[in-house]
Amino acid sequence: GRYTSGAVQNGETEAQRITPLLRRRLGDGCGHTVLTEQSGTLSSRNYPGTYPNHTACRWQLRAPPGTSLIVAFGDVDLEPSEHCAHSSLLLADPESGTAYGPYCRNAGPATPLLVTNSSAITILFNSTSHRSGRGLLLSYASSQHPDLISCLVRGTHFSQERVSVYCPAGCKDIEGDIWGNVKQGYRDTSVLCKAAVHAGVVADEAGGQVTLSREKGITLYESAFANGLHSKRGSLSEKRLLFHKACGDALEVAAFNASSWWQEVDTLGQERSWAAERAALGTPSPSWAAEPGTDTAWLELDLGTRRNITGIVTKGSAEIHDFYVMSYRVSSSRDGKNWRPYRGSSGQEDKVFEGNVDSLGEVSNAFIPPITTRYLRITPQSWHQRAALKVALLGCQMARVRAARPYVPSVPKEVPVHIPIPTSRPPIPGIALDPEKAGSTLLVMLLIGVFVLLCSSLLLLAFLCRRRRKPATKLNCGLTKGQPKLEASPVCSLGSLPPPGATLPSFPVALGDLSQTHSPEYAEPDVVQVSPSSQLSSSTFKPPPEEGYTLPLVLSHYDVPGKHHEYAEPLPPEPEYATPFGEPELPAAPGSPPA
Repeated sequence: GRYTSGAVQNGETEAQRITPLLRRRLGDGCGHTVLTEQSGTLSSRNYPGTYPNHTACRWQLRAPPGTSLIVAFGDVDLEPSEHCAHSSLLLADPESGTAYGPYCRNAGPATPLLVTNSSAITILFNSTSHRSGRGLLLSYASSQHPDLISCLVRGTHFSQERVSVYCPAGCKDIEGDIWGNVKQGYRDTSVLCKAAVHAGVVADEAGGQVTLSREKGITLYESAFANGLHSKRGSLSEKRLLFHKACGDALEVAAFNASSWWQEVDTLGQERSWAAERAALGTPSPSWAAEPGTDTAWLELDLGTRRNITGIVTKGSAEIHDFYVMSYRVSSSRDGKNWRPYRGSSGQEDKVFEGNVDSLGEVSNAFIPPITTRYLRITPQSWHQRAALKVALLGCQMARVRAARPYVPSVPKEVPVHIPIPTSRPPIPGIALDPEKAGSTLLVMLLIGVFVLLCSSLLLLAFLCRRRRKPATKLNCGLTKGQPKLEASPVCSLGSLPPPGATLPSFPVALGDLSQTHSPEYAEPDVVQVSPSSQLSSSTFKPPPEEGYTLPLVLSHYDVPGKHHEYAEPLPPEPEYATPFGEPELPAAPGSPPA
């Protein structure tokens, strides 16, 4: 990016803009400074300690074309004085002459975020004799990132469950504690942007957008070393910070290779191989170790196919010995022959990653931007006793991209032919209609449809009339011989009566031979006229006795009277009196004494 930082340059033009006092203390007041085109962070000397007396510093910030600058004030603690004459912070636009400030302790910025309309700002800091004051810390970004926050913002500053903010570059080395790790989450009292660098969500040299969620806290937060930062072990908190990071699964390594490996022979004469395949993080000890006296050792990993690699985890020799790599470089290759060094987000020089500090712990580093490759080579830069590694890669499968179309050379353009656009809709494919005959065709189709509908209605009407005129089925409802057969009686069923000529089952005769008993013929049943319009129905009362009819022999009221059911006696027309129930008198058998 286009920027300058550090001391005020010597020259007449610059000297005219500052006081003679500042001219004597040029550039000794600048502290931590990381400036990029998109964002950055700067502080006074010794921050957050007391800034020195009689110091000054000048920074020039410039945003990308078409954008303006936003400034986030993290901390402005300059010893107060009248009009901030002794120690002050001033922001000015050299093009328009607009100034913001001067600021000091009792006259600080009105809001933590200053939105300007300028694409270039000059920041001036100066101090005289003073006794206290931490100095200043501020960050900036272009207007493309209105959700910019300071490096000192903690997770407790937010109340919503999901947070999306922009972290500026340069927050890694700012004072502030973090507790936890990327797997468990971070204590909500952690400084947010520093925790984002530790989690590998953003690169400190570039900054970036951060998305996280605030969830229920846990009892204990474990410490971890990652991306050059060491987090602390923390206790229970109400909330924890979980960063959302895609493409972070463990990748399977198809094969390992190395420049050399150590063949150890112990005191008992037994050999132990520290070969390249021992470098897999999940394998038991020992790890891979280079041969003694090798200054250019390297370890190569073959993923079998191209992958998106977003991170790396390294470990030392574990329980055996105390070997580990303290720093290393990374290079990649598509064919395993031509290697390209990894330079990170800056892209200016090869990036050196911070490795392990002991042989037992695991250290993580993120690749921002990710590496898309099949072969990855790790070259140790410094190590303890011997270059030894166990390693695992993090990432995901490479997204499939459509093959680019082959290049087609341009040809002379033809003269375009004007084709009139039809005013009406084109006909449906497969149906061609002549516009002149379209009206008659539709009329014929309509007449055919009406004719078919009329014929269907007539057929349906004829079918219904035929069903109504069909004679009713004759039902045989007579119970005995001589009774009339009623038609269309609602209480009759063809399947409930035996077929004609069927023989009724016979019953054994008790106390006498009843086979000779005469089966009387009953008269036609009486009918009762309910109403003039009602139908006639048969009576269930016994008809009047005919001549020659005799009662069947009955010994008791439990006996079955012959072969036929008896009928109920109809009520006589004249009133009758009730008589007591009694056993009927039976005629005495011949030869028996009288009762």
